[in-house]
Amino acid sequence: MKLKSSFFFTVREDSKEEESISGNLLVRSGMIKKIGTGIYSYLPLGYRVLQKIEKIVREEMNRAGAQELVMPSLLPEDVYVASGRRDIFGSSMFSLKDRMDRNYVLGPTHEELFVAVAKEKIKSYKDMPFNLYQMANKYRDEPRPRYGLIRVREFIMKDAYSFDTDLEGMDVSYQKMYQAYQAIFDRLGLDYKIVTADTGAMGGLLSEEFQAVTDIGEDILVLCESCDYASNIEVSKCVTKEEEKEELLPLEKVYTPNHGTIEEITSYLHVSEDRVVKTLIYQVDGLFYACMIPGNRDLNETKLQKLLHAKEVVLAEPEDVERITKAKIGFAGPIGLDIPVIVDEDVLEMHNYVVGANETDYHYQNVNTKDFKYQMSGDIKNVKEHDVCPKCGKSLYFKKGIEVGNTFKLGTKYSESLGLYYSDSNNQLQLVQMGCYGIGIGRILAALVEQNHDEYGICFPTAVAPYQVAIVDIVENGYANKLHDTLENNGIDVILDDRDLRPGVKFNDMDLIGIPIRITVGKKINDGIVEVKIRKTGEIKEIKIEEVVSYIEQRLL
Repeated sequence: MKLKSSFFFTVREDSKEEESISGNLLVRSGMIKKIGTGIYSYLPLGYRVLQKIEKIVREEMNRAGAQELVMPSLLPEDVYVASGRRDIFGSSMFSLKDRMDRNYVLGPTHEELFVAVAKEKIKSYKDMPFNLYQMANKYRDEPRPRYGLIRVREFIMKDAYSFDTDLEGMDVSYQKMYQAYQAIFDRLGLDYKIVTADTGAMGGLLSEEFQAVTDIGEDILVLCESCDYASNIEVSKCVTKEEEKEELLPLEKVYTPNHGTIEEITSYLHVSEDRVVKTLIYQVDGLFYACMIPGNRDLNETKLQKLLHAKEVVLAEPEDVERITKAKIGFAGPIGLDIPVIVDEDVLEMHNYVVGANETDYHYQNVNTKDFKYQMSGDIKNVKEHDVCPKCGKSLYFKKGIEVGNTFKLGTKYSESLGLYYSDSNNQLQLVQMGCYGIGIGRILAALVEQNHDEYGICFPTAVAPYQVAIVDIVENGYANKLHDTLENNGIDVILDDRDLRPGVKFNDMDLIGIPIRITVGKKINDGIVEVKIRKTGEIKEIKIEEVVSYIEQRLL
């Protein structure tokens, strides 16, 4: 491509609307344009990168035996009502009506549609296994779209679904997709971790996430310094601490004027944080619960939701807390509450700790489990860095990640709710076992930029760069055009900057858009020499013109 006659532009100033490095650089490099909150256009340069990402994904999916199709995005609402997910998605699902006043939605995900298609084929056990996939736009009304392409309202997703007769078959299909995903992200050049995750609205037996490691990641990855343990913090198990036995002291009510926070209580009573227990009031599917966790920990709402098999878990409003506890915020405790109490496993091991007294300006000291009633116990807190690994006992550490792919063992969740059966060898009806496999195409683009940039712009890996080689023409003697055509005829993606601009502007633009190799046709062309620069390393080398094509081909291997 030659820039003088193409749609190409860059922006010198940082974008005030983008808070992420990737969002800012993709806007400045002319690859994307923000149309509205969480809505972006992919411009020609960015779309080339997107197409290269899709090509790699498509090649590995096809190699794994999956078949591609296309599903509609405009769907009858009844599809999600039938599966029981309309209420789960709630306001995050875009909804509309047609001229006949019938309810429609923009599809946030397509499990239900794939089941409907599978029903057309599946009658007998002989009709499986198979795997179908698509690359399509999805829509979710995110409450806080942010970070450019990372959290948006319209996005491109590759989603695939496997169909098998039994759990053993589903495991085989799952492993094929797992290995295909590893091949995809390896080819893309991403630094990623595979972590166990919450199944969330998808449901099912198992969820694993492919997380691109970046400082801006929304997810916290829990990793072990010694073994291969890897988990999303949402589901990372806490190893219960065994406390030393000690004499139980008599319960004591103490005056703690205007001291309601953990920091204030520990300072006022001269105790450590691990001797204080927080009592947090949560509203769970419309009912209130008091949740007790150590004072130096955070409550894990995903774990609480799973423990109670709930649809929705939210922190109670301040007025509700004050009504339930009959005290100001900061003085809640388990003793005398008339709502169910849930105790974290670590609290059951603690002795002689401090809790709120459900009375403004008062706490209880020397509290023990015998002093109150509780409904159930469980692991309901977040793991912390340097906690004990639940697999090997060594120390844990955290990384941040952008979820770029996920795999689910759905089991019979959707086949049961939507009636997907087959006849087995004994002519008995059985439920189909399903797997689900998603990849966020736009998120991959953002993650690649987050991981591959410097002070000058983007440093794309060769496999996904919009162009592999940029030729910057300084002398305009015709050689740059000839070299462009030669490289192009040799199957190399090449861009020629033949614009009537200063050399510095051209160099800056090629650095900004992340072209891996830059060839400068300058004054030494009269001596049969061009300059070649490697974007990632900054390495510069002078090459004879008769050797430049073979040199470029070798660097691109």
